[in-house]
Amino acid sequence: MSRACGPLRIGIAPPLWAPIPPKTYGGVELMVHLLTGELVRQGHQVTLFGTGDSRTPARLEAVCEQNILDFMAGTEACVYEAFANAAVARTLARAEELDVIHFHSGMHWLPFATLVKTPCLFTIHTFASFDDRWIARNFPTVPLNGISQCQAAQIAGESGREIPVVYNGCDFSAFQPRYEPGRYLAFLGRMSYDKNPLDAIRLAQAAGMPIVLAGQAQQAKEEAYFEKEIRPLIDGERVRYIGPVNHAQKQELLRNAAALIFPIQWEEPFGLVMIEAMACGTPVLGHALGSVAEVVDAGITGFYAPEIAQMGALVPEVLALDRRRVRQQAESRFSCQRMVSEYVDLYRRI
Repeated sequence: MSRACGPLRIGIAPPLWAPIPPKTYGGVELMVHLLTGELVRQGHQVTLFGTGDSRTPARLEAVCEQNILDFMAGTEACVYEAFANAAVARTLARAEELDVIHFHSGMHWLPFATLVKTPCLFTIHTFASFDDRWIARNFPTVPLNGISQCQAAQIAGESGREIPVVYNGCDFSAFQPRYEPGRYLAFLGRMSYDKNPLDAIRLAQAAGMPIVLAGQAQQAKEEAYFEKEIRPLIDGERVRYIGPVNHAQKQELLRNAAALIFPIQWEEPFGLVMIEAMACGTPVLGHALGSVAEVVDAGITGFYAPEIAQMGALVPEVLALDRRRVRQQAESRFSCQRMVSEYVDLYRRI
């Protein structure tokens, strides 16, 4: 059957830090989970080159025993690249059996795609570093895609190549919305300077509302930030901290919140938590950096401000938004079915 219209043989290569799907934190791993499941549902033959503790309806090719974070915690292993290199080698060794290989593991391994005839697509899930942009310029025949226009523009502008954009999707059926306004503000993300829980707390205090924080520090630098800036403000009442959350806990946090506060201080390439909040009917108040202005429809699913200091004045307007419309608008733009359809179109093009 022609690859132009029939089922495709697709290899999916995720990062190895977390299993598929992730237990708590893992935005890329969650996107891989949604993508893989919907591709299988559509009838494509999918092989997931993931960790042995992953759960998937696709054929699982275990490239290592378990996710690398847990493996490193229980052994003397300490170099991620050793496992990632082995995974790329295992994946490319199967290239002739596949119509396309979709890498989600980072740009560092893009040069190896030139060694096989099977087309490889690399999705850029992070802010494009100098190294990423150098690779894109020097290996222009390997297809790339971005997850937002602002992110793709970083590479397209320097390399002069086309960088199509496929926005991340959300399984809206996995979120039960709540259309009555909540009584607290929510923050969900890493406890880091870039994600900025400190200003989320300040905004809640200025608005006279309690805030619930979820997420965790992931590096020593973030742990130091959390202990110095955030922990002293946690009182269990006006400022609550619930740590990392699984899907059920995340849904409970977001659906019962009055709004999600997203005061980032870096060029966020997408921000999955924004559409997860919208899936719960919860509007978003963000700082207009990175993808925020692309994801949030101002006056419909939330608001954003060019400066963090200006966000506080928008709290009443965010709280007044129609929560039913928040979910409806988000679902019309960010369903996982739309995401997968666009990726399949991209597979056929390459």
